[in-house]
Parts: sequence; C-alpha cells; structure tokens
Amino acid sequence: MMGHLRIVGDRRADRLRLIRTRTGRALVVRCHQRLRGPYTGIDTVLRAVLPEAHRRWPELVEAHRVELLYGMPELAQLIGPPPRTLADEAPFKERTRFFGSGMIRCMSQGIVTFLLDYARRTHADTDSPLELAFEEVHAAEATTRELLALLMRRADPRLLRVVVSTTADALSGELKAALAATTTTLRAPSADREPDGHRSPLEWASAYVDSDCTDDDPQAVRGYQEADRETVARLHDRRADSLEDTASWGVRMGAIAYHRERGSDPTGAGRTALLAAQRHAVATGFSAAVVDLGLRGRGVSDPGVHEHDYWEFTREAAAACIPIGRLDESMELYRDLLRRFTNPKIHMMTSYAIAMLHTRFLRPRDHELALQWQHNAVAIAGLLPDPAERLTFSVFHDNGLALVEMHRGNRTRALEIVESCIARLDEAMDDGQWVLHRSQLLYNRARLLVALGRAEEAHADYTRLVDLDPYYTDYLSERARISRDRGDFDAALADYDRAVQLAPPFPELFYNRGTARAQTGDLRGALDDFCHVLEMEPSDLDTRVARAELLLETGDLDGAEADADTGLTLHPGEVQLLCLKGIVLLQREDFEEALGAFDAALERDPRYPAALVNRAVVHYRQSRHGRAVADLTAALEVVGNDPDVLLNRGIAHLADGRADLARADFDHALTLPDADVDELHRHRELCDAAGASSRVGS
Repeated sequence: MMGHLRIVGDRRADRLRLIRTRTGRALVVRCHQRLRGPYTGIDTVLRAVLPEAHRRWPELVEAHRVELLYGMPELAQLIGPPPRTLADEAPFKERTRFFGSGMIRCMSQGIVTFLLDYARRTHADTDSPLELAFEEVHAAEATTRELLALLMRRADPRLLRVVVSTTADALSGELKAALAATTTTLRAPSADREPDGHRSPLEWASAYVDSDCTDDDPQAVRGYQEADRETVARLHDRRADSLEDTASWGVRMGAIAYHRERGSDPTGAGRTALLAAQRHAVATGFSAAVVDLGLRGRGVSDPGVHEHDYWEFTREAAAACIPIGRLDESMELYRDLLRRFTNPKIHMMTSYAIAMLHTRFLRPRDHELALQWQHNAVAIAGLLPDPAERLTFSVFHDNGLALVEMHRGNRTRALEIVESCIARLDEAMDDGQWVLHRSQLLYNRARLLVALGRAEEAHADYTRLVDLDPYYTDYLSERARISRDRGDFDAALADYDRAVQLAPPFPELFYNRGTARAQTGDLRGALDDFCHVLEMEPSDLDTRVARAELLLETGDLDGAEADADTGLTLHPGEVQLLCLKGIVLLQREDFEEALGAFDAALERDPRYPAALVNRAVVHYRQSRHGRAVADLTAALEVVGNDPDVLLNRGIAHLADGRADLARADFDHALTLPDADVDELHRHRELCDAAGASSRVGS
C-alpha cells in the first residue's frame, strides 16, 4: 500500500522530479511563507478543489464555510462570504476580543476534515487517492506546518496521500513527529546542471527578487547577494509595486511586507506594510505571524520617532507570545516598553497586560501582584485628559480589575465592578457605539452570575447575547451548560447542536455535547462526538477517559482497555487511566493485574476514590476483607457520607465477621439520599441473621 511520503533534496527541481516519478497526478503546491504567509500552499489546494466541491457537494462546503474562509477570506470569491460576528464588524480600535493559535488550530482541523471528506467522495468516483504534494515545507509558516502535521496524522493514504517536500534542514515539533510516524523518506538525487551563461548577474538578481526571494538556484542567490544595495532596494520596490493592485491579505503578509522591508524606504513604506500585515494577523489570530511581524517591525521603527508604531509592534508581539508558550519573551517585551517610554497610555496598557500575565497565564499565578499592576492601569485611565478616552479606558481597565478580583475570590465585588461598567457606558453612549466591548461586559456579568449561583439571571444574559451576536457560539455553549444544570437537556442539546453547526470544531464543544448525550441515554451519539474529538486531538485526556468509561458501560472491554492503554502511552502514570485499566481487568477477573493497576493509581494519588473503592473490590473478591474495609474507609474520608460506599463497607464488615459494624454502616446509609433502600434492608437482615447465629452458637 502506498503511504505518505517525505521527499528530501537540496534543490526544488530535484525534489519535483522525484515527486513526479513517485506519484500519479499529484497536485503540487508551494508552501514558502515569503509568498503568502500563513496557509501558503493550503490556499492553493483549496482553490483547486473548492469549485468542484461547491458544485457537486454544496452541503460539504457549507458545513465548513467558517473554517475555509477564516484565514483565507479571498476564497469567498469561490464560495461566497462567511457569517459575520460582532468582532468582524467592529472597527479595529474597538476590538476587545482577539483570538490566537488555539482558534487557528480549530480552523485547521476543520479544513482537514473538509479535505478528508472531499477525498472520500472523489475516491468513490475514481478508486484512486487524492494526492497532494506540499513543496518547500522547510520554509513554511507555523500555521501551514501545523495543518500539515494534522493532515498527515488523520489522513488514510488510501484516500488522501500526502507528500511533504523539504530540504534536509531539521524540522521540529508536531510536524517532525507526524513525519516520523506516518511517512517514508526518499532522497532526491541531485542532477548535474550546466551554469546558465545567458543571464547577467543583475538579471539573476532580478529573477531572485521576482521569485519573492524563494528561488534556490545558486546563480540567482549569488546574483542577489553580489548586487549593490541600491539596486537590490529598487528591485524590491518594483516587485512590491507589481503586487499591490491585486494583493490578497496573504500576499500582503508574505511577499509585500518582505519586499517593502528591504526596499528603498524600510522605515516608511516597510514599517507601514509590516504594521498593516501585523494588524491583519492580530485580527485573525495568526499568533506566530504576529510575533514575527512585530519583531521585524521593531527592527525598522525608531522608538524616538515612531513611538506609537514601535509600541504597537511590541505590545501585539508580546500578547501573541502567550498562546504559543513564549511567556518569558512576552514579559521581557512588556518590560522593554516600560523602560523605553514615559507615555501614560503605554504605561497604562502595559500595566494591564502584565496584570493579565500574572492573573491568567504565569505559573504560579500571583493575583496580588496582578492587583498592583491593574490598579496602576486603572489609576492612569482615570487621569486621561480627553473625557471620551477617560470613559472607555476606565471601563476597560475596571473590567480587567473585575477579573483579578474574581480570581482573588471576590466574586460579589467583581460583579459590582462589571455592572458599574455596563451602567456607565449605557448612560454615555448610543446603542451603536462600542457594541463589541459592551457585549463582552455582558458576557463577563453572565459568568459572574453563574459563579454566584444566580443561574436564571445568567441565562437571560446569555439569551440576550445570542440575539446580539448569533454566530459567536461561546454564548450558546454557556447557555447550554446552565440548561444542563437545571435538567433541561432538550434545551442544552439544541444549543450544542446549533453551536456545532456554526462553529469551527472546538474539541471542548464536541466533548460537552457528548457528555450531555450520554446523560440522556444517546450513547451512540456520545460515542460519535468522543471519537471525533480523539481523531482530531488524540491526547485530549478528558475525552479519552469519557470514551473509555462509555465503552466500559456498554460492555466493550476491549475498546475500553485500548483507550486506557493509548491514554497511558500519551499520559504515563495518569491516575484516571490507571484506574480504568484496573476496572477492565477486574471485570475480566484478572485480580492480580487489576490490583497492580489500582496500586499504581494510588501510588500517584493515595486519595483517589475510584481506585480505593475498586481495589477494595479486589481485596474482597480475594477474601482480604480487612483490607477492603481499610480502602473503603479511606474512600469515605475523601467523598464523605456516600450510601453506596457505606453499603460496600458494610458488606466487607459482614464478611469479616463484624455484624455490628456492618449494621451501623447500613443504618447510616439508610438515612442518606439516593440510597439503595432495598439492598440495604436485605443486607441488614443478613446482619440480624448473623447475630442470631452467633447467639445460638454461644
């Protein structure tokens, strides 16, 4: 069977020649980030397949419209526009809701699901796989590399075969792991080439720039490197000018920003191009690109002359470092701003950003230090001379203060602050002003109301938010949670279903719907949701445990054990999975192996109730009744008065010859809600019989 391939070679021409000999009619696309930034190459694939998909299977395209267009809005020319949210409609200066790499990963998962479904449908016609060859992956932007890793891991090469073409440069992270797990590597032999003597060095330099500096021909590279700097700058200007009129956002983030940065006016046109590109990346959530563009923008900005732009490049790069795990770098960028500038607004916004780092992201969290920084932001906002700015920034920073207070445990105080923010904006503004931020305040109030046990008021706020912003699906998910808590599963599932229909494939959304389906007895639907999550994210622990438990409940011991084993490979020593493994072995009556699994779980967490209770069952089944009592006693110390655990301890006491202690447990359990009354009375009668027998014997 043909599998996925990695082609390695020094030159693109060599790699392409091997691709042609090793594939059928593969669609070959270029992924170099200098061309179109994030999703370069993926956009080419979608442009190739969407016309047919839209014509033949419009429902398939509609199901993935949000994901297909989110990072590549130019594809709307092929399939029409996406639904709009308040964040999409808000002016950039009013944006207070931003996304990051987590959102982009969900979008990429949706694109992968679309391609897999498309390949399955075309395979039914052609009986051959869809073959996609991705060239220059070593130079691809992080978003493209992540999507390719997901695609290789999820794609069955009999339906969709992936070819990844690179130089021998080392790859890293998820893509490296996916290549190692799914591909065969072939080395492209280097072909002998006669030097081209028909072009002058200047012509080679021009060709190199016109390739957006991606040509790997040594003569082109040498011509560019040896040309004088003024000539090179003019070539970059000319290339950027030629792209401007028809440039997509991808071209603006990739080629145009690159050329303007190296043209004749890097601190003017270059800075402007980089700032526009970064703003688009910020609005979309391309975190790695935001950091890259921001650091490059700092390099062409003079902090003394371009204070605002230098600040924007820095603050956006610092914020984008957070979702990609570069927290130390984020903090250092913020500190750089504090050292460089005395501008009150810069200190105000940087104080807020550092407060959020301490209260949300750094480990350990330090809410008291966050409070100090946020008080600084609030104080500066209150001193701004312009009344309109003073109002909007004061509300923004008071909202941040409310978050810190909530984290400090002062929920009532946090709610008071948020409600004050809402009232001040409602009094001073028309309905159409700062709509997005006002919706965020309402969202924060709803979450605080839930935390304070005022679920009905929160439900009303979420309903209002759904009406205001029907395509922002977090509100549907939050309202569904309230409906579940009050037992209205029909309403909860209706909200989950609509959210699934509208949103990119958030794993948490499918997990939540799956658990709700399981609670209503729809085990098949629950299993489908859990399977979808684990296909996308095999390391999702909560879903792995939930599916194993569901398989266990339905009697599929092999499936439950496979999930436990897979989970333990991904999460060695994880207590829940060790316990599930033990339960499977217990049900198979493999008591020694089960005991080993429970012992391992309790070595990790000596107070884990499920392991204590089930190890007690093993001890009981092997006539170690005293040990069973000890484990059940330890479990009761953790869970409190649980009638089922009391019943089991009473049974163990009875087997150990302690009818008096057994009767006390049964009597205690009978006073508790949700007790199995019939079973308790039956065992209590056994206590009485045991007591009578002991009196007769004496």
